[in-house]
Amino acid sequence: MSARTVCAALVCKATYHMLRLLGRGGTSLPGKLALKIDPEYLHRLSRGVRTIVITGTNGKTTSTHIVAQALENMGEQAFYNRSGANLIQGITTEFAIRSSITGKPRYRLAAIECDEGALRRVCKQLDPDVLVVTNVFRDQLDRYGEVTHTLENIMAGVTNSPHATLCLNADDSMVASIADKVDNDVIFYGVSCEIYPERVADLSDATHCIMCGNEYEYEYVTFAHLGGFRCPACGYARPVPMVAVEKILERHSDSCVLEISVDGESSAVPVDVPASYDIYNCACVVAGLLAFGFSKEQAFEALGKFKHGFGRSEVLDVNGTKVRLMLMKNPAGCNQIINLLLNETDEDMGLVCILNDQECDGTDVSWIYDAGWEAICARKRTAICSGDRAEDMALRLKYAGMPADGIRIIHDYGELIEELGRMGHAVTVVANYSAMLGFRAKAASVLGLAGFWEG
Repeated sequence: MSARTVCAALVCKATYHMLRLLGRGGTSLPGKLALKIDPEYLHRLSRGVRTIVITGTNGKTTSTHIVAQALENMGEQAFYNRSGANLIQGITTEFAIRSSITGKPRYRLAAIECDEGALRRVCKQLDPDVLVVTNVFRDQLDRYGEVTHTLENIMAGVTNSPHATLCLNADDSMVASIADKVDNDVIFYGVSCEIYPERVADLSDATHCIMCGNEYEYEYVTFAHLGGFRCPACGYARPVPMVAVEKILERHSDSCVLEISVDGESSAVPVDVPASYDIYNCACVVAGLLAFGFSKEQAFEALGKFKHGFGRSEVLDVNGTKVRLMLMKNPAGCNQIINLLLNETDEDMGLVCILNDQECDGTDVSWIYDAGWEAICARKRTAICSGDRAEDMALRLKYAGMPADGIRIIHDYGELIEELGRMGHAVTVVANYSAMLGFRAKAASVLGLAGFWEG
């Protein structure tokens, strides 16, 4: 190993441990410094590690956590980027702290969540064994541009993954189209039924055929542009998925039972997520684990023993108040949180919306006007708004029909947590990324919880 690589390792590990001693996550800076010293550092660290990479606009964090849970259940020597640091710097840090100074890996398997914009560089260095693509939605327009640019980023990552088995969402017309452009082995997964008894009307990010430009027809829609699409002009249509959720057999507040078909053989599978958009995560996990060489039984077991990660249906106990954290970051994902709330039986569920406009969120918050808050404001007449853009969020709820005197603004997270502890009923906190980080960090301090990078 070269002196440059050893130097990169020393700097990366020293920076990581220093940041942890200071009580910070230390997820990105160590890897950033290491890559400046040795641009091929991640490639060197990943040699000998079989890797499954999960990317896409929504669902990649939860899906990665479930894959990691499956590997843990099976007693495999595996790791994942549990902090959610999904750019090349953070991924490099994750590999570095699990390798020796000389670059020898301590684990043989890795499940890696990867940002779509970083996929090109990450896949070039990792050469993954499996690449899972969840979906493509409009997200952070100031950073990504339109959905076609996001699809181009993903396609570049696929091109840099020549040995990977691709697991593609059959219900997303853009994602499914990738299969026609590559020579990789492909496993399609999808949801072959409607998810919600009641749902808000979504804006579609893919109304017209990606092959010929004519408008799609749909046999059914799960949400947004996902579902049983078909182009009447050229015949491009939803491919038959190898892994499919066929039915929702039981619905509970925080779990469900799904009928999942693998190669045409159906099983009733208890799943530790509510019957919502997370069903797609379950389907992609099964596909990913099959491609990674594990059995469907091992995948099914993980779905029933899943511990929710940072901000993704994570539940906190605040002085007896059940507080559920839900991450919102774009119209499609936000609408699915609204759908979840619309289809729950708890009429007293409180609502807190925290909105920031930091760079990691996307500085343009106008997307909140494309989400269907009207449906939830017809049910809920009170809410608390917080964050740097609390006033913008409050105005959106007012326009959606919530009475102005039912909306409170609490900027201070400590004060907000005290108020939650006095609620006397369950509360859902909906927040974008930096807002979730700030709120969760304050809650961790007050409640004595682990840092977000630890779970």
